[in-house]
Amino acid sequence: MKMKKEVSIPEAPLGSTGKTIPLVGFGTAQFPFGAATEVVKESVVHAIEVGYRHFDTAAIYQSEQPLGEAIAEALRLGLIKSRNELFITSKLWLGHAHRQLVLPALQTSLKNLGLEYIDLYLIHFPGSLKPGTGFPFNKEDIVPLDYEAVWEAMEECQNLGLTKSIGVSNFACKKLERLLATAKIPPAVNQVELNPVWQQKKLRVFCEKKGIHITAYSPLGAKGTRWGTNRVMECQVLKEIANARGKSVAQVSLRWVYQQGVSLVVKSFNKERMKENLDIFDWELSAEELQKIEQIPQYRGSRAEVHVSEDGPYKSLEDLWDGEI
Repeated sequence: MKMKKEVSIPEAPLGSTGKTIPLVGFGTAQFPFGAATEVVKESVVHAIEVGYRHFDTAAIYQSEQPLGEAIAEALRLGLIKSRNELFITSKLWLGHAHRQLVLPALQTSLKNLGLEYIDLYLIHFPGSLKPGTGFPFNKEDIVPLDYEAVWEAMEECQNLGLTKSIGVSNFACKKLERLLATAKIPPAVNQVELNPVWQQKKLRVFCEKKGIHITAYSPLGAKGTRWGTNRVMECQVLKEIANARGKSVAQVSLRWVYQQGVSLVVKSFNKERMKENLDIFDWELSAEELQKIEQIPQYRGSRAEVHVSEDGPYKSLEDLWDGEI
């Protein structure tokens, strides 16, 4: 079998854990959740072939099983020599965000993946649902997250070696403060929406100060998802830079995210675009181009209004995102 030349993806240290995270990862969420599992499997095998090593999944995506099958297939084909070459992230769903359900939820994810451990386990969202609630859910299913208890259970998962690192997703500054107040192991990562149209400057400064690594999701605006928009791909500033550089708008956006010193997770099941999305390491945006991107009007795409409820912990979007909307 002729091996294609694969791209070598740079890595970043994860806080004081001694671990590293590949700076570009491959997303596996396919909407509606659970759709096209065969496509997920094929795409992951191809992604490994072209050089991706960081794969992002979540219990709610229903992509853990096809991802696990793809890893087994890649090992069988000799595309990787060992599972240790990969960095696998999964996430705790809100219906399992209760102290006694965290460990069983991770064990289920590991079983789905066919793995003995994952590299990173994240609390998917700073909220909780009545035990066992799936997606979609009703407003009456929303309950407050017990930060201290759930994080203690996450710490237990790391102490047991079932995940190498633990972190959060969609946490704004005040919610991170609240978590850090009782955490014995600080979160290694906060995975959040981040792209040229939602640059998260305040959160990035806060996380840098606290030693929390940021991973960007929706670096291209997540067009085609429930919350996604084409604001990134149709952005005039990015189009002009792309044309001047002979790059695609996607490459300019991904390069911008990469130049912010954060990692990113990008999803494309198109083989050409998978390669194109990795072609961002041997060129850079100039100070002038970065300045232009900094001026782009800001808009949060993933607003998660479904979590706002008069009877729930978040009465408004301001509450939910700590005013960062």
